[in-house]
Amino acid sequence: MARSPSDWKRDRPRVLRPAARGPLVAVLVSLLAGCGTAPSAPRHEAGSSRASSLRVERARAQEIVLRTLALIDTGYVFGGSNPEAGLDCSGMVVHVFEQAAGVRLPHNAAQIARLAQPVERERLGPGDLVFFNTRGFAASHVGIYLGDGRFVHAPSSRGRVRIENMDNRYFAARFEGGRTLFVD
Repeated sequence: MARSPSDWKRDRPRVLRPAARGPLVAVLVSLLAGCGTAPSAPRHEAGSSRASSLRVERARAQEIVLRTLALIDTGYVFGGSNPEAGLDCSGMVVHVFEQAAGVRLPHNAAQIARLAQPVERERLGPGDLVFFNTRGFAASHVGIYLGDGRFVHAPSSRGRVRIENMDNRYFAARFEGGRTLFVD
């Protein structure tokens, strides 16, 4: 049986017109804001069944630092959480903590900050997290502290995971605080 032109028109896939794409793009961009994608559910939460009391044993700090250092020079990809494809800042933290401690964190810097406990800058230890306001809102960027005033992060500028100094003018001006997921 032959199809008439009206059948073809009715059955063809719909394509968004350029004017209709604008709101869709705005929604997608807002979902990806906060240095990552929408949060994923925790797979394993140390010490409790509630994400708000998530903790990691301090004995895991060395493993976290080693896995973080292994990611140096990995490419940056917004929303990325896979070293082979690229990482963003929160994707790097999610990957490291899952690999080193079996803990699944949300892929969003601000949500990770809410899960962790505050630590004074002077008391930061290797494996703790450092948060910055780089996009005009709280905890929009995160890195993993190494010690000696240095941290590893996945910046979008120059597009590679790298080590920075906390006293770097750019980061010193945007530092919001240190936080930890470790139990002492």
